[in-house]
Amino acid sequence: MQWKEMHRWAVKMSMPSVLAMVTVFSIISGGVLSDTRGTQGLEAQQIAQGSTHLHRRLKRGWIWKQLFVPEEDPTPRVIGQLKSDYDRGEFSIKYMLSGDGAGDAFEIDEYSGEIRTLKKLDREEKAFYVLQAQAINRRSNEPVEPQSEFIITVQDINDNVPQFQNEPYVSSIPEMCLIGTTVAQVTATDADDPMFGNNAKLIYSVLQGEPYFSVEPKTGIIVTSWPNMDREAREQYLVVVQVKDMLGLSGGYSSSTTVTVSLTDVNDNGPTFQHHLYTFAVPENAAEGTTVGRVMAYDGDSGINAKMTYSLEDDLEESSTFIIKTDPVTQEGLILLAKPLDYETKRRYVMAAEAVNDHVDTRFLDLEEFRDRTTLKIIVEDVDEPPVFLSEVYEWKVPENAVVGTVVGSVCARDTDTVNNPIRYSIDKRRDNTKAFKVDPNNGTIIVAKALDRETANWHNITVEAKETTQSHLSSSVVVFIKVLDINDNVPRLARDYQPYICEGTQAGELIQLLSAVDPDDPVEGHHFYFSMVPEKHINPNFTIRDNQDNTAGIVARRSYFTRKDRTQYLLPVVVTDSGSPALSSTNTLTISVCSCQPAGHCPTGGVEALALSMGVSLQTLLGIVVCFITLIVLSILMLVVRRHRRKQQEKLEVEGKELELPETVSQKVLYYGETGGVGADLNFCQPAVPLRRHPRRRERRLRREDVRASIRMSLRESHLIGPDDDVFRQFILDRLTEADLDPYVPPFDCLRTYAYEGSGSPTGSLSSLDSSTTELEPEQPVSNPRTSTVRLTPWYWGGEEDTIF
Repeated sequence: MQWKEMHRWAVKMSMPSVLAMVTVFSIISGGVLSDTRGTQGLEAQQIAQGSTHLHRRLKRGWIWKQLFVPEEDPTPRVIGQLKSDYDRGEFSIKYMLSGDGAGDAFEIDEYSGEIRTLKKLDREEKAFYVLQAQAINRRSNEPVEPQSEFIITVQDINDNVPQFQNEPYVSSIPEMCLIGTTVAQVTATDADDPMFGNNAKLIYSVLQGEPYFSVEPKTGIIVTSWPNMDREAREQYLVVVQVKDMLGLSGGYSSSTTVTVSLTDVNDNGPTFQHHLYTFAVPENAAEGTTVGRVMAYDGDSGINAKMTYSLEDDLEESSTFIIKTDPVTQEGLILLAKPLDYETKRRYVMAAEAVNDHVDTRFLDLEEFRDRTTLKIIVEDVDEPPVFLSEVYEWKVPENAVVGTVVGSVCARDTDTVNNPIRYSIDKRRDNTKAFKVDPNNGTIIVAKALDRETANWHNITVEAKETTQSHLSSSVVVFIKVLDINDNVPRLARDYQPYICEGTQAGELIQLLSAVDPDDPVEGHHFYFSMVPEKHINPNFTIRDNQDNTAGIVARRSYFTRKDRTQYLLPVVVTDSGSPALSSTNTLTISVCSCQPAGHCPTGGVEALALSMGVSLQTLLGIVVCFITLIVLSILMLVVRRHRRKQQEKLEVEGKELELPETVSQKVLYYGETGGVGADLNFCQPAVPLRRHPRRRERRLRREDVRASIRMSLRESHLIGPDDDVFRQFILDRLTEADLDPYVPPFDCLRTYAYEGSGSPTGSLSSLDSSTTELEPEQPVSNPRTSTVRLTPWYWGGEEDTIF
């Protein structure tokens, strides 16, 4: 990129529009660059001055030293000098510098034109600098030379270490590959200038990995250099590659990287058993599918190349008793039991096992080298086994009328061991709920233990256990199914409780009821029932039985015009006989009712109408009876309610009479009544009568009123001797009025209160019970109302002991 920029700059400097151009004749450190004035510079100057006359060619007057600077030099130094032909050493020319790095990396002496470095430069950061130089007359401040561009090139030094790219390096090659097989390519780069000396010229070499691998010095390609590398011997290699700049000469830089090389597997090994004979032992009671043992044929390969299949070869000893399968994870051969074993029958098995690779590669081995064989020897171990029944299940039949002690059958078990221990039999009581059978403990004979009934249990499932009498007490069991055969021991009966009826308009020959029968017995040929009437001296004139020969029969009317007036019910005995041997029969008596059927011929069997029919009355009569009964119940309830109401009123009057009784002490409350109907009229209070709240000074007022109470009692005792003009009574009324007016707790009644004296002239007498023992009405004194109407006077202040009734 830096050289491209320099090329673009050179092209630009060669164009006619450029005012000044420098031709470099040599690039020698410390040399002097000079050129003659050319026509192009003169023409450019004339064009800049606006002249149209080009009579002669002028030489430009720029002179400066060669401009190169080494990188990484921290010492400021003069790298070149700009000088104009017009500079006579009088310091009349001022030199100025602009462009890349001017003032930062470079500076110019405005008097001498020397260019100096200001800091250390790095070529890898910037390879060259493009600057502009200008010479100006100090007096006129006019340029004496046109502005010109030039380049300061940073010279490269070997200051960068080569670096490997795309690390880490991992590669794989197949084992047994040929010499020269490409493994990988490593690549390194150097930041130094590849066009300047040997700073960036690299060379590769192997530090570690020989003699198995080598590397191309210039390209970095790693190849194999050893034949027949075996993965089973060594699976991985670490190759260390070094790169040096300066073509490997002394004084250069170097770096290294590690390449991990793995050998991939090829099928160059066949399976091999470690032993020629494998011996296993298995007990004779082992279940089918039991793993007897494992064999392993070792294969040095891995993955798909190590997969193999095991097989058992048939021999004279019937090796089909066992099978072998390949474990997909461990590649082992699993020997499994395929058939039951019996130590007493066969005690040893010998067979051959073979292992064969699933995938073969004949480039490395012959076909026969991908298989191997070994011998298996399996020994059967003796086990004390429980007794074995001769049959897996027993099934017998016995008639249900078999007597107790009848032999049903026998079970037999034997000890298969060589010892042949004696056996005792028993019935498992946990599974035998009926206890209908017993077994002989010595010979296994099963007999009937109690009476059987097929209709209760038609099958009996019992479990017979056979146990050795030795100390081990090994046992086994077998299931015995006993079917109870049917005999004709149940009488037939009608299928349900028939309730036949006959309508009043039934004609002779009409079917009244269809009958069927059931029998708990289960004959082999199936049920067949016969229906008939009870033999009598006289033929039944009303009904007959018609047997349909299909286990059903019909009741048929012999005559017409049955009426309820003549008879409401008829009894018809029906005889049902089965086809058993001997035949059994039963007699069922049916009640046939005469019914007033509906137009469709239906006789009600429920509700009010059926009840009426059962009672022998008409529906209208039954409805009348029901209505009367309901009316009687309603009247009874009303009378009970009225009676209860009167009782409550009487109890209320008694309570009010008790409340009218005077207490022992009389308070000073003023009670009032209005006489609206003359002497003896009912008392009438001004409503509402509301008791006042408690006075906060109740106790004080109570003590203060004791004297007043005494005077009231005295006045009441002498009320028949004094009149309303008595001073005591008048003073009492005035005190009550004053107290009511001043008491803030008295509610403002908006009604007129009438106060009257109850003197001796009242026909009803005094309401007070004080002196009631001495004051009585004369027998001859007329009374307008012999029954005094009294009303309880509502207290004004508080209840309790201060309530007073006058």
